Amino acid sequence: MGKKFGDRRDGALLKNIHAMHLVMPLMYPNRCDNEAFIGERIDLTNVMAYLEKKNASNPEYKYNLFQVMITAMLKTITLRPKLNRFIANQSMYLRNEVSAAFTVKKIFSDNGAEALAIIHSKGSDTIDTVHDEIFRQISLCRSDKVDDGTKSLNLVQKVPGPLLKLVGALLRFLDKRGWIPYEIIKGDPYYSSVVLTNLGSIRLDAGYHHLTNWGTTSVFCAIGEIKKRPFYDEEGNVTMRQSVKIGLTIDERLADGYYYSKSVRLLKKLLENPELLERPLEEEVDYE
Repeated sequence: MGKKFGDRRDGALLKNIHAMHLVMPLMYPNRCDNEAFIGERIDLTNVMAYLEKKNASNPEYKYNLFQVMITAMLKTITLRPKLNRFIANQSMYLRNEVSAAFTVKKIFSDNGAEALAIIHSKGSDTIDTVHDEIFRQISLCRSDKVDDGTKSLNLVQKVPGPLLKLVGALLRFLDKRGWIPYEIIKGDPYYSSVVLTNLGSIRLDAGYHHLTNWGTTSVFCAIGEIKKRPFYDEEGNVTMRQSVKIGLTIDERLADGYYYSKSVRLLKKLLENPELLERPLEEEVDYE
């Protein structure tokens, strides 16, 4: 389908939408004023067994929870496309692709540099192809080569101090209208479907993380530290199981609570049954 009047380079303008979703961007234009936070605790019993099985052959780059989480988020957004909407300049768009972005710490130290990675998925992708692409991107990020996102930041750093505010105002004007040159934003994580942060890797628990008015990202996912936590059955019996807390921050203007509730149920289904991630992202899942 070709680009139509009103479309952006990164998304198609949505016109035939519910009146409430048409009006809300006009009344509440800023993404950060429309955040909703959802916290979930995931039983990792099946995931840990799955990872052990996947890593039995000792691959060069082992499968881990973060890769499972990225793939599960990509599949959830693929099957729940309203999560892939974004609002810019008081209009709603459907993003042209499903993508996930995250930060890579080059060295785990106070002064360790960071690099940015973005996974551009296809409907045919599975956890195996996502695993391989993450390995490629992390290898690139931890090399001496500068990633696209860092290149863009380095360009801004060269702007003389007195002009920085003017440049910032110009960039915000262009960002709002989708006019920023692709070379500047192609490595920007806030132009992806979802941004993920693996807080567990630095021994932090998951919690709220804000969205941004910059860019187009409407979903942020924080992943906490793996710990044993109590789970209760219907009779009140407790079992300690490996688990993780995740925090999802979303733009509530994109869909209603029922849609988000079903989306979270799908995400939990995928995380508690990780073998489903070996099927293509676009393949439907029964999670009712």
